[in-house]
Amino acid sequence: MTDKPFAPATERNSQPILKVLRQEFAEARSILEVGSGTGQHAVFIATQLPQLVWQTSDVAENHAGIQAWMDDAQLPNVLAPLKLDVLVNEFPAHSYDGVFAANTAHIMSMAAVEKMFELAGRVLVDGGLFVLYGPFRQNGEFNTLSNADFHRSLRQRDPAMGIRHIEALDELAAQGHMHRIRSYAMPASNLIVVWRRGEYS
Repeated sequence: MTDKPFAPATERNSQPILKVLRQEFAEARSILEVGSGTGQHAVFIATQLPQLVWQTSDVAENHAGIQAWMDDAQLPNVLAPLKLDVLVNEFPAHSYDGVFAANTAHIMSMAAVEKMFELAGRVLVDGGLFVLYGPFRQNGEFNTLSNADFHRSLRQRDPAMGIRHIEALDELAAQGHMHRIRSYAMPASNLIVVWRRGEYS
């Protein structure tokens, strides 16, 4: 067994996320994960949803940890991580049925969030889905006091971080020809928000 990075929060939220992805990616076959982190989500979801070809990606310093999870799992449907920093790297040349990201938007700068939405709009096929997990603000409000406290702690660490407004993300999505179609309440005061690329239906 290779030593692997381990995120307890990822372990806790894997099952609730899987339940949503099982539904949202039911017709999908190719997924790009932006910010694969430790690699835990990629291996867990790809094990449970073997019809998906799961493309991992992250900044270069996280690749070894992702690869360690992949080496232990030996799954044919998880692909080695792409080097991807949305602010500096070229976008992948391939198209995907879905883009997934977990716990990214609030730790990225807003400029990076904008680039992530541009990336999703660029690589998704028509009708493809961008599925984003994490904490959000809606109608200008935090959904819990704990998220308000979390937002303040993020800003203290780095003023560029922070819990994003869904309505602002909707505007970014629209620039990439995407529109919000669903959201799901998740444990720990988080949400999954889903945008579809293409015409309204």
